[in-house]
Amino acid sequence: MLHVIIERWQPLAAIGGLALFWTWEMFSPFFQFRGRGRHAFRNLAIVALNSAVIALLFASATVAAATYSETAKFGLLHRLGVPPAAQFVLALLALDLWTYWWHRANHEIPFLWRFHRVHHSDPAMDVTTATRFHTSEIAMSSVLRLAIIPLVGIPLGALASYELVLIASTQFHHANIGLPPALDRAIRAAIVSPSMHKVHHSVEIAETNSNYTSILSVWDRLFGTFRLREDDHAIEFGVPEYSASRFQTFAGLLITPFTSSKDAPAR
Repeated sequence: MLHVIIERWQPLAAIGGLALFWTWEMFSPFFQFRGRGRHAFRNLAIVALNSAVIALLFASATVAAATYSETAKFGLLHRLGVPPAAQFVLALLALDLWTYWWHRANHEIPFLWRFHRVHHSDPAMDVTTATRFHTSEIAMSSVLRLAIIPLVGIPLGALASYELVLIASTQFHHANIGLPPALDRAIRAAIVSPSMHKVHHSVEIAETNSNYTSILSVWDRLFGTFRLREDDHAIEFGVPEYSASRFQTFAGLLITPFTSSKDAPAR
């Protein structure tokens, strides 16, 4: 059953969230920008490629890793001997903490940033930006997770639950929407809010290198990377050296990590 959730319900959840936030953006956008359909088509094209790679190379292996850990009682959480309910909660926290540090590493390690900048080079952030990642970054992340899952002892149920929540969270805070300040403030006390993540996509390096968390905002607060900005509407998105139209095509997104500093000055 959980295998079915991961392989079938995740895509449905992603499509449902995309439709929801796309509609919300249509009627109440935070930023106005032209070419919304073209922008979405470009981003979703690379999403389609990444989905195929994950389905072919990693989906079954990820399920197998979690299943092995659970049945063989392998991994840290099993060694601790905590009750199943506590194990489930700790697994969710461990996955979110891992996602925080992986994201942060993609900013702080130059080799990883070459691939991650594909995500940040989007000059107009909306819900489709949530899954605009270079295929190589997706592959590297998936390989590392194959090691993290059994080492920590992530149960399959926790993995499936986390993935569903992660999809909803990333689509929510990337969406081109705005919330009343009081509501946004209340939300970011627990999870990433739209205004919080807009700061992360700023062209300003100090702002880009902040707010790394994907779900729980506590990680940024705990590790000193939490940052806010009062004038949300003044934020400019993207990576300036990759703002040229040739880097915004499907082919351009794929070659961005391999572009020489001569073609695009180093960050």
